[in-house]
Amino acid sequence: MTARLSLYQKAEQELYKLDRSVKGKFYDFCHRFREDPDHPGLDLKPLKGDGRVFRAKIDQSYRALLAKAGVDTKGQENWLVIAVRHRKHVYEELSVAINRITGEIEFVDLSVVGESVLQRAGVTLTPTEPEPQPAPEPASEPAAPAEPLLTGVTADDLRDLGVADQLIDLALAVTDSDELDQLVAGAPLLTKDILYGLAAGMPLDEVRKEITAPVKVNLGQDYEQDLGAALARTTVTTIDADIQAVLEEGDFRAWKVFLHPTQAKLVHRAYNGPARVSGGPGTGKTIVALHRVRHLAQQLPPGHSKPILLTTFTKNLTTDLRARLASLMEPELLARVEIAHIDQLAARVLSENSVKGAARQRVYDNAALNVLRQLLLELDERRWDSEFLYEEWDQVVLGQSIGSRKAYFDARRAGRGRSVTRPERAGIWKILEQFTARLDKDGLETWGQAAERAARLEAERDARIRARQEHKEAVGGKDLIHRDDGSGMRFLHHRYRHIVVDEAQDLRAAHWKMLRAMVTPGADDLFIAGDTHQRIYDQQVTLGTVGINIRGRSSRLTLSYRTTKEILSRAMQVVNLTGESLAYDDLDDSTDNLDGYRSVLRGPVPDLVPCTSWDDELERLASALTVWREEITTGNGGTGPRRDPRGSIAVCVAERDMVNLVMLHLATKAGISVAELTKDGPKGDGEVHVGTMHRFKGLEYQKLAIVGARDGVIPRTEVIERYRATDPRRCAREELKARSLLFVAATRARDALRISWHDKPSPYLPT
Repeated sequence: MTARLSLYQKAEQELYKLDRSVKGKFYDFCHRFREDPDHPGLDLKPLKGDGRVFRAKIDQSYRALLAKAGVDTKGQENWLVIAVRHRKHVYEELSVAINRITGEIEFVDLSVVGESVLQRAGVTLTPTEPEPQPAPEPASEPAAPAEPLLTGVTADDLRDLGVADQLIDLALAVTDSDELDQLVAGAPLLTKDILYGLAAGMPLDEVRKEITAPVKVNLGQDYEQDLGAALARTTVTTIDADIQAVLEEGDFRAWKVFLHPTQAKLVHRAYNGPARVSGGPGTGKTIVALHRVRHLAQQLPPGHSKPILLTTFTKNLTTDLRARLASLMEPELLARVEIAHIDQLAARVLSENSVKGAARQRVYDNAALNVLRQLLLELDERRWDSEFLYEEWDQVVLGQSIGSRKAYFDARRAGRGRSVTRPERAGIWKILEQFTARLDKDGLETWGQAAERAARLEAERDARIRARQEHKEAVGGKDLIHRDDGSGMRFLHHRYRHIVVDEAQDLRAAHWKMLRAMVTPGADDLFIAGDTHQRIYDQQVTLGTVGINIRGRSSRLTLSYRTTKEILSRAMQVVNLTGESLAYDDLDDSTDNLDGYRSVLRGPVPDLVPCTSWDDELERLASALTVWREEITTGNGGTGPRRDPRGSIAVCVAERDMVNLVMLHLATKAGISVAELTKDGPKGDGEVHVGTMHRFKGLEYQKLAIVGARDGVIPRTEVIERYRATDPRRCAREELKARSLLFVAATRARDALRISWHDKPSPYLPT
């Protein structure tokens, strides 16, 4: 091969939208170009406007636009494919440049800019291969000039922020949001973020801090001349056999692992201890976590087989993370990573330490709660609500590893709502002792108990490892454990060198204690991603109390790249209705908020659909899904890429019994194939995924419908009414949890969101 080809990210996005036959010809073109860029059939020629941009023939109709980025040490030419276009859309004014802020190659396309904006800026486009033009129509009377959209900014301001030079005058000529949308359609990503931020009313200093500063690099004096160095800083795809599979699957897969440049510094930064990234849905916390895993794997020295752990709260999310990571990492790097949900880890610790014949049956909270209810019935105990007692045991006693009556008297009960006196604590402790004795007698154990036991066992292991290390240092490097002593080998080192946690807000205190003990303390030991606005389980933990100090190592993402402005606006109203003050913690003894949370994407306004009955809701849902399926499979009537809809469309229901009803109706009445979203991921290969709101935690879909969002269900009337008079704090917490659940569900949608109900809508829905 005489040339090495790379694919610019925007060119990859363009390829997604092309017909399959054109993609096939593009693969053939790449092969021919790598063999001989100067082959006469390719007709490689520089554009007149920017001599660094070349065009080459793919076939009679399509052209590849390329930039030559130097020659490597082996004498091989480096070329970057910056666009794939129909020949009618190739203009002399196309250009490449090196951004003064990021040092990356930027491709600027003026052909998508509105004609009125081009005229106001005095720009005329010149096709490289002119087509016969119809006679010009008589000039109409020019309209009165409108006020510019971007006020209070100058060309120097835009240049200083990092807007591409070719677009500065055009940006200042834009007069409304539609013209801005056209302008940024062909703009580099940094320019797009800056202009949308300014248009949304962000002050210059805030744009500079949140958008420009995170991607700024130090460049030398002659950076504009070195395309080779710029190519090394630019996100590209190497064109090889793998690119074909990626392109055939469409842009939805690529979107699910896309790392924005402003997030990259969080991925590659070196931390001297545990670090945390927070942010609203769609800001890329999970993407940052996945790329962080990849980065850590790339930095690893040779060592034991799986020194990195990626963990999260639910099993089905673990399945999704595994699939995403597999598309992001080479097999040899992936082999260094263990992917497991948190209860799976706890079960493994207990299995390693279990005595034969002493295993207990692990049960979920509902089963254990029934045991407690039966006990209270036998004791004729009416002072305490069974749910209150169970949560007191689960969150306070287990959460703080309390093992004695005295320790319970001294325990913190932050966030528990109802206060209890010392005599009341004595009574509660006596009941809970009887409850745990009953569970033990029946051979039962909750997952909360399992987590607490696993945390204690792992803490003991951690203490032995530290003692061995201290002894080794004290005696000049001599090991306390003989290498042939099999029983002591497990105390040579911690299980992991690095741990990355996704959806951190839902882990319980015992989980954090276990994780803290599993990883070698020090640089880059724990990387934590989470958002307490999305907490849908009752686990409120302050990391400092479980030995994890993140002070000074916390970052917050505020820009959503995966949820449209329209969807985001609806979702924000769910958790932050005007006039209300809702308190969300930040996992570190302070509060969190969504100030500055915004999106750069545009899309249709979400549909809020009132229905007359449940049957009406199902029928109208089926009609909407049929339209969505048609849009995806035909590429919006031929204007976009055609794709298999599987995994792109989902229905989210408010209650478990709705799942089967929705699936039955869609499969038998509407001819739509379905797959239930279970704890193990989608069950089957149906086109539309159906599941409860809890199952959608951490997942993302192109188009999403929420059904059954009515009053009495979101929130549950019986739950709210139970605590409204007796425990106002608990009532507020239950409402907060219900809001978060609806917020999570609504923000799973990327492009289209539809919410329906019958009777009265949920009070959390914007009206």
